[in-house]
Amino acid sequence: MNPLILATWRFGQAACAKGFSLLAEGLSALDAIEAAANVVEEDPNVNSVGYGGLPNAEGDVELDAAIMDGAQHTAGAVAALTGFRRPISVARCVMERTPHVMLVGENAKRFALQAGFVEEELLTEAARQRWLAWRSNQTGAEVAHFDRLSKEGHDTIGLCALDKNGNLAAGCTTSGLAWKLPGRVGDSPIVGSGLYVDNELGAAAATGDGDEIMKVCLSYRAVMLLERGYTAQQACEEALRYLLRKRPPETCRPYGAALIALRKDGDCGAAATRTGFQAPDRLWIWAIASTEHPEGLLQEGSYVTLTQSLPHL
Repeated sequence: MNPLILATWRFGQAACAKGFSLLAEGLSALDAIEAAANVVEEDPNVNSVGYGGLPNAEGDVELDAAIMDGAQHTAGAVAALTGFRRPISVARCVMERTPHVMLVGENAKRFALQAGFVEEELLTEAARQRWLAWRSNQTGAEVAHFDRLSKEGHDTIGLCALDKNGNLAAGCTTSGLAWKLPGRVGDSPIVGSGLYVDNELGAAAATGDGDEIMKVCLSYRAVMLLERGYTAQQACEEALRYLLRKRPPETCRPYGAALIALRKDGDCGAAATRTGFQAPDRLWIWAIASTEHPEGLLQEGSYVTLTQSLPHL
C-alpha cells in the first residue's frame, strides 16, 4: 500500500511533509497524524492552533483536539484544555491510557500533568495584542479563517493518513473561535463531526464553523458516503450539500465549512462550501504528501453549492 497524508490549509504542507516522512519509514498512520499535528501546534505563527492560537473572550487560550485510530477503531479527545501546546498528544494519551474518549477543562489539565506533559504558556505577545485590540472594541467571536487580518492562519488543522499496512487514522486540533465564550467547544474534538475513521472505508476531517458542522456530524456522513461507493471527492461534496440543505447560510447565518477525505484505496478528495470563501485571500487550500510529493503539495479544493461544484473561485 502506498502511504499518503492529507491536511487542511496552507500550514498543512509542513505537517504533511513531517507525517509522510514517518509513513515512508514504515511508521503507523496514527504516529504520522500525531507528529504532523504537532508541527502546527508548536508554530507560534499559526493563530488558530496550539501555541499562538487566539484566546477566548477572557484572554485564555483553550485548545481542543482529537485523534482516531482506524486499526483499533478507538479515539481520544480533549476540550477546553489550557497550558499544553500539543493537545493532540494529550488526546492520544486519553485514548491509550484510559477507558474514556474525552476529557475536558481542568480535569483534562490534571490528566496531562499526571501523564508527564509540561505546562507552558500558550498566549504569545502577538495574540495578546490582538485580544487587547478586540476587547477595546468588544466585537463578536470570529473564526480565525474568516479574519481579514490573517491570510495564512486559517482554522482547524484536520488530517487523514494511510500507512503501508493499509491502516487509516485522522486527527484535528484547534484553538477554536477567537474571542469565544470560555468553555465553548466546536467540532474538532467531536468524533463524527470534526473527524471520523472506518478502517474498512476511509477517513475524513472537517474545518470551518464548528457550531454548524456539529449539527450534521459532517465527517461521519462523508465516510458513510464512501460505503455507498462514492469517490472521496464525491463524498466531500455531497456531505457539504447535506449541511447546506439542513443549515442554509442564507437563512441561518453566514458560515463556511470544508472537508478532506481519504478512501481505503488511497483515493482522496477535498471540498468546501462556496459561502465563506472568496478570492484572493480566503481560498480553500489543502495539502497532500505522497511518494510523488514527499515535501507536500498545496492544492485549491472545489467549492460547492446545492446545485454545482466550482473548481476554483
